[in-house]
Amino acid sequence: MYIAGIEPVDRESTAGIIAHRLREAIMTGALPPGAQLGEAELARRFNVSRGPLREAMQRLVSEGLLRSERYRGLFVLDLEPADVRDVYAARSAIERAAVIEVMNGDREQAAALLDETVWAMVAAAEKDDPTALSDADLRFHEVLIRASGSKRLNRIARTLLIETRMCLSLLQTTYQRVDERVAEHSRILNAIREGDTQTALALLEDHMEDAVGRLAPGMTLRG
Repeated sequence: MYIAGIEPVDRESTAGIIAHRLREAIMTGALPPGAQLGEAELARRFNVSRGPLREAMQRLVSEGLLRSERYRGLFVLDLEPADVRDVYAARSAIERAAVIEVMNGDREQAAALLDETVWAMVAAAEKDDPTALSDADLRFHEVLIRASGSKRLNRIARTLLIETRMCLSLLQTTYQRVDERVAEHSRILNAIREGDTQTALALLEDHMEDAVGRLAPGMTLRG
């Protein structure tokens, strides 16, 4: 069926590629919270005109990763304590739902995939590589949500996990021992592997609560 105005697309648009790279830079902290984005500098670095750059940045504004200040420009989202709590409250709801779906589905396959991410965390901890540890930490939660088989949970989580990666860059400085993070994820994995839904949900909630306590002292998820 022919639909006017809808034509085949051979490759991702320039604006799409720029938006992807900006997301990556925000996720990893290369563009830290609160950083101002200069159009001229970014256009020079990407070697593009300002048109596709502006389109890419507006995509990130609509996703909530950039904020616009009149007469000043665009800035990377600066997560306030209330934002941190909001991110983890939303994640808690999504990941609780994911755990329940996993428990009602192919739990063994999900556990095997999660096990790979835990071992990646172990390897990063042994190398004392906090960036790799945060990347593996994020993959654990991505895999958990993906294993739910829910397209909607995955779609809702997409932008949320970018904000999570921003939090993880800050979180990695709050642990005196990196193996604490590995142990938290290992306990959640073991509960899933054993089919213990209530323990898995309780551990997941404790994990989220602990992160909020570290990043936003004085705030909690439970009230």
